[in-house]
Amino acid sequence: MAAIDQEMRPLGAQISHMLKARGVDVIFGIPGVHNVELYRGIEEAGITHVLARHEQGAGFMADGYARASGKPGVAYVITGPGVCNIMTPLGQAYSDSVSVLTLASCLDDHVGRRGQLHQMQDQRAAAASVCDWAEEARSARAAYDLIDRAFVEFKRKRQRSKYIQVPIGLLGSMVSDAPKKAPGDHASSGGQQVPVSLGGLEQALVDAQKPMFVFGGGLVQNGAPADLTPIEILVRDLMRRSGAAAFMTYAGCGLLSAEESLSFGTYLGRGDSKRIIGDADLVIVIGSELSECDLWRDELGHKGVLVRVDIDAEVLADRHRADITFHCEGRAFVEALLAALPAETAEPRWSIRDIAAVKSRFRAETDAERPGIAGICDVLSEVMPDDAMIYSDMTQFAYVAKEVWDMTRPGHWHHPSGFGTLGYALPASIGGAMARPEKPTVCIAGDYGFQYTVQELGVAVEMKLPIPILLWDNHKLKEIEDSMVASQIAPNAVIALNPDFCKLAESYGCLATEPKTVDELQAALTLAFGADRPTLIRMTSSLSAS
Repeated sequence: MAAIDQEMRPLGAQISHMLKARGVDVIFGIPGVHNVELYRGIEEAGITHVLARHEQGAGFMADGYARASGKPGVAYVITGPGVCNIMTPLGQAYSDSVSVLTLASCLDDHVGRRGQLHQMQDQRAAAASVCDWAEEARSARAAYDLIDRAFVEFKRKRQRSKYIQVPIGLLGSMVSDAPKKAPGDHASSGGQQVPVSLGGLEQALVDAQKPMFVFGGGLVQNGAPADLTPIEILVRDLMRRSGAAAFMTYAGCGLLSAEESLSFGTYLGRGDSKRIIGDADLVIVIGSELSECDLWRDELGHKGVLVRVDIDAEVLADRHRADITFHCEGRAFVEALLAALPAETAEPRWSIRDIAAVKSRFRAETDAERPGIAGICDVLSEVMPDDAMIYSDMTQFAYVAKEVWDMTRPGHWHHPSGFGTLGYALPASIGGAMARPEKPTVCIAGDYGFQYTVQELGVAVEMKLPIPILLWDNHKLKEIEDSMVASQIAPNAVIALNPDFCKLAESYGCLATEPKTVDELQAALTLAFGADRPTLIRMTSSLSAS
């Protein structure tokens, strides 16, 4: 057989080589008879493929990888059920502004022939319902253009999930390779870089009696160039030079340190924060949707001037009706504001004593609502490495931790807000660990949600990832039970048979332990970081102080 011209390959192989040229080092997915041509070029291209146990796991792994690395997470799935299975992660990535790209195979003809393997009535439309966009490539050029469109938009627009499907026959056809250079190779992220003018906002901030900032996840910059000043340093300098108070959203946690005396922390979702924000005469919100999952109420509570800063024009025109808007990157706005403010430290415009008292009261409220968890968070945080990256699931433990756990740096706590799916933490932590080899990664899950994706333990063992899995086992759907009771509904369908989680983990080859005291819990966490595989650490409310 004559040698094949190296520039001519099946399209599936060309796509893998193109992704490698665009900086993709890891792909998460599951091969099937319909997408095998995508796998022809993976090893040749020098890409690591992580075999998930379920497409939902593959999607969450891609999400976790993207959040940790600042690069797009990529997943390969098959026609039909593979696409359906990854739709939940795609919806989660859309809600949380995460760069996830899914490439799927599709039938060559889904209209003229019925009864085909993996057939759906409209696969592309199904994916489009949970993504920024979903398109079908009907030529090699279209496939290349769509991939480059996705990567350019990941850099220039709000980061959200995107989906591309390619017909099975086209994936196997011989085609020339993709363009060597991606458009916008040197494009910076986030749209407009510097506000044209602050319009006197810097003077309004200086003149305000009680200015307030709300710092959101749009300021977080994992994967930013090393020569950039870390965003948390800029934000903390802005606090020093403005004398303003601040809240952080859950996604913005770590932007301010626990020692920041003018910070109300991540208690924005507490009901009384509405009154506090109402006391401010100037509120500047940077990089936050102010969504239901940020506020847990309909209104922010502002009575003074509201300023919104966001890369998404839709946010700037939402129900909060900002008085002043800036359509730009949050970082660029902070830099422009710092350049315009006096360099000296400003006098605090809020009572430091009052802020400390409010935070103490908010913590007490949190602890009263879900007793015992806050103290365990304190114990764990004492021995948690500063650079640990934490992935949490929908569980009462995480609901408390997101408020009381003071992170030392931003972008290191990831939670499935918005879409609010169960089963996120384990596969997402696997993706995060793949993005940050030799750095600590932690999974926090509840007993019920953990079982959505428990099979991905096999992946963590195969990849030899030393992930501590902190499993909060309260033997039930406790949050739902509490909600039923509060609604005067007799608790129903909130208790399920649990396995022996330690034995289950061990059957996958994991390490497992059930600490009885908080001292044993700290020791177990520390040991888990040094292991050669994941360690399941089962926690219950019976943990004692010594």
